[in-house]
Amino acid sequence: MKLVKTFFSIFFFVSLQPLIATSYQEDAEFSHLHKTSQAFTSIAKKATPGVVFIKAQYKPQGYFGESLESLESPFDFFSDEFFRRFFGPAPRERQQQSPQPIASGSGFLVSEDGYILTNYHVVKEADILTAILNDGREYEAKIIGSDPKTDIAVIKIEEKNLPFLSFGNSDSLDIGEWVVAIGNPFALESSLTVGVVSAKGRQDLGITSLEDFIQTDAAINPGNSGGPLINLNGEVIGVNTAIASRTGGYMGIGFAIPSNMAKHVMDQIMTTGVVNRAYLGVIMQPIDKELAEAMNLTQTEGILISEVVKDSPAFKAGLENGDIIIGLNGKAVKNIHKFRNEIAMSQPGADVALKILRKDKLVDISMQLGSLNENEVGGAEFIQKLGIEVENIQNLSTDAVQKLGFSPTTDGVIITKVKPGSPAAFAGLKPYFVITGVVLNWKNQKSIASVKDLSSTLSEIPNKKYVVLVVRHQNYQRYYTIKLN
Repeated sequence: MKLVKTFFSIFFFVSLQPLIATSYQEDAEFSHLHKTSQAFTSIAKKATPGVVFIKAQYKPQGYFGESLESLESPFDFFSDEFFRRFFGPAPRERQQQSPQPIASGSGFLVSEDGYILTNYHVVKEADILTAILNDGREYEAKIIGSDPKTDIAVIKIEEKNLPFLSFGNSDSLDIGEWVVAIGNPFALESSLTVGVVSAKGRQDLGITSLEDFIQTDAAINPGNSGGPLINLNGEVIGVNTAIASRTGGYMGIGFAIPSNMAKHVMDQIMTTGVVNRAYLGVIMQPIDKELAEAMNLTQTEGILISEVVKDSPAFKAGLENGDIIIGLNGKAVKNIHKFRNEIAMSQPGADVALKILRKDKLVDISMQLGSLNENEVGGAEFIQKLGIEVENIQNLSTDAVQKLGFSPTTDGVIITKVKPGSPAAFAGLKPYFVITGVVLNWKNQKSIASVKDLSSTLSEIPNKKYVVLVVRHQNYQRYYTIKLN
């Protein structure tokens, strides 16, 4: 009998073994899920207090862009009670009774004394900014500085001892890594979504001038702009900026500005109020398969210098048209956008080492980067795209001035060279013509007295499809329309 009991005990234990093992496995899997859930809960508790809801208010505009407050009503007789009862409120009163246009977005605190990082497009041209904290407190905010090229802005509220978020290293992100997006989609405050890093270094999307986006499938919707993208350590590794969508809502593809780029811009704005960028001074284009084949190149990697801007740091360092940049500071250069970003994010005056392929020979060039002046540089590059070279009349020799029939005090800049086949050549411009003005629009024509005037004025042209120059030749002056490709 005792032997039978022992047999049944062993049999019962052996029979339960699979069930026990399955139970242990399910408990282990549940434990892993629970730990993952706890990680997201911990991030929410840590980060959400530092996320801010931003309201941007704009003054209602009249038909011609004037603020309605500045318009005088032609319906003064409506102030009479009889007319008010019969016709109703005056048209202007109806407009003023409508609410102010309001946009909303997200941001996050980066210091205990009220500095907030957000997107430039969230606060752009706002008349009144309101920052609403997670605990419901509201503050009027002011813009400290912004950078449209990266879509970054810094605003500030007057308060102390605020919870703020810390930055992580976006360069160390891995594809597939868990990330959390926090923001205010559709004005729903402090919404948290979870996803992974889908890709890094997304460029050429047409969202901003300087692009190096993190792509994520964490749900990002309208209103998330400016909010943080956070890693499992609770650190900000990106600033949510845009979504790729055919419906305007979430479709699984969102983009965030890397934290390293955002922090670089933010630090400059908080220190000086502006962003200073380095400047190389070349017009570049990628090398595609067809170009490489046509030029008998053995490689498609690198960046082709199509033109060197006159008097730029690149010009002074000896770079030439047709050079191919294949290395920067000891690293291979493969992507034009990444190269442009690295130069733009460098400090003005920084020394860089370029490796150049010039007529099948490798050339090492060390140079110092200049400082990017948006107006002067943009204008100088614009002049080259027109296909002309210009000079101040005052810089010409006395003999040259007399032969051309000018006086040393003549205003304008003289065209010294017109590139064959250029937009300027097609428009009919020729050497020794004098540019005396630029037409910005039919109501605004600016006089030109120097090359600096020409550069800065060209950079103001809103429509880069056409340029209208006022040009004098001999005793005649006429308008030349230059069409750009």
